[in-house]
Amino acid sequence: MQQLGVPQPRADILDPTDPAKEQTIGWQSEILFYRYSEIRRRAALVNFKLHPDLVLCLHFNAEGWGDPSTPILTNANHLHLLVNGSYLGEELEFDDERFEMVRRLLSRTYDEELPLADTIAVAMARKTGLPPYAYPTTNSTTKIGTSDYVYARNLLATRLYRCPVVYCEPYVMNSKDVFARIEAGDYEGTRNVNGVERKSIFREYADSVADGLVEYYAKARGL
Repeated sequence: MQQLGVPQPRADILDPTDPAKEQTIGWQSEILFYRYSEIRRRAALVNFKLHPDLVLCLHFNAEGWGDPSTPILTNANHLHLLVNGSYLGEELEFDDERFEMVRRLLSRTYDEELPLADTIAVAMARKTGLPPYAYPTTNSTTKIGTSDYVYARNLLATRLYRCPVVYCEPYVMNSKDVFARIEAGDYEGTRNVNGVERKSIFREYADSVADGLVEYYAKARGL
């Protein structure tokens, strides 16, 4: 019986402390939404409405932080970029993934995607001073290119979007340094953050990507 004045837990809200949460319908439905349905809807907009020359995915990275109720900040901070590739045998057992891979190969977007990612990576490394991220030993990613920052990985978005796609993954959000910079928010000029005069992390991010784009397209077009 519900007592008046006592809030009752909602059945549709996942309990993050429940050890069996991954087996719940709610958990699985959320994964289906943000890992599949939402990305496929974005792909429809990109491919059939926007028709862009390039898609840039601007992310912040993160490391494990232990117990979510008592998160721990880390000293780790790094940078890497992702382009499409490194398909696994078990992934290619699916008809749709084989079809999407072949269509992407025939489109030859890779000819622009990799040198573009390499150029952006070098510009971002120069601007941010971040070291390259090293993936744990795995066969789901392959380091490629010349910058030491770019990996090939079979992500749904990079596979579906019918144009060059570059995923930028700088800054570990739960690192001590980045956490302080994010808390400082956006601002003009520089501020002292953790004893160092720095631009806003958001402007540093945007400027580093823009520098890479200008450098790549100026060279590609002989400007």
